[in-house]
Amino acid sequence: MAKQEKFLILGSNSFSGATFVDFLAEGGWDVLATSRSPEPHDALLPYKWETRTGKAVFERIDINHDLAALGALLKRERPTHVVNFAAQSMVGESWDNPDHWMMTNVVSTVRLHDLLRNYDGLERYIHVTTPEVYGSTDGWVDENHSFNPSTPYAVSRAAGDMSLRTYVETYDFPALSTRAANVYGPGQPLYRILPRTIVAALGGEKLRLDGGGKSERVFIHMRDVCDATLKIALRGTIGETYHISGNEIVSIRTLVEKILDCLGKSFDECVEIGPDRPGKDMTYLLKSSKIREELGWRDTISLDQGIDDVIRWAERFGNNLAELPSKYVHKV
Repeated sequence: MAKQEKFLILGSNSFSGATFVDFLAEGGWDVLATSRSPEPHDALLPYKWETRTGKAVFERIDINHDLAALGALLKRERPTHVVNFAAQSMVGESWDNPDHWMMTNVVSTVRLHDLLRNYDGLERYIHVTTPEVYGSTDGWVDENHSFNPSTPYAVSRAAGDMSLRTYVETYDFPALSTRAANVYGPGQPLYRILPRTIVAALGGEKLRLDGGGKSERVFIHMRDVCDATLKIALRGTIGETYHISGNEIVSIRTLVEKILDCLGKSFDECVEIGPDRPGKDMTYLLKSSKIREELGWRDTISLDQGIDDVIRWAERFGNNLAELPSKYVHKV
């Protein structure tokens, strides 16, 4: 039986977007997938790894330049639910070209919201944002915590989030927002800490650990985040923000030690300590009681299980990893 909802995923070439496309296709939904770049190597696209009940159809659309094409897609395909992963990410690099981050995450995002509020087929819009808007936090914080961004990236996301609030209040725009802890899983770009550690260790290269890895995070498997995002898209309360997080706190150093232990490698032999990057938040911890109590969501994949999952992915695509970017490549 065909699903009632029709999903459009913006930013489908991102790690989170591609994994969510796969999650929906596995659940039987046909998915419209859009991103500003051509589809990357299959190793970074989970929806191409297995045969799924639903199908994903990709169309290249850049929200910075192609809103007319996006409008045409809306009229042609009539999606009911739009989930937006499209954003200029990367915290450290946002210091180099802060105006680029503002253009995508503020100006183009506001233009997108204006387009969507005038689209008559929209039932739900899911805005995927970030806890970076809170800055460093003292203890666990809920969804009403005040914004205190400390980097150009975080400032740009906070501005986009605040603009969206006005659209909900003024136009009854059917938006919901999500903020997840640090996501990871198979298919994540190699410059992120889990795959970067694994690839460096397997390749006999030194991993540079900024600031010695003192900052603390909660890491959550992207499959758990996908489950939460779908529950929010289907049953969340319009106008609300939902935190998606587990409860296991680890320092970056501890995470690297866990990974190297799984690979039978020595921390001292595999890691070199570098300076910390400017404006880096030492910790942000998200209370997730709201989604647990309202929507019955639970995270199910432990960090140890998730590390094994990423290692298996690295081994599966081991011959292809050399073709993938090992460093972030900035796109305008």
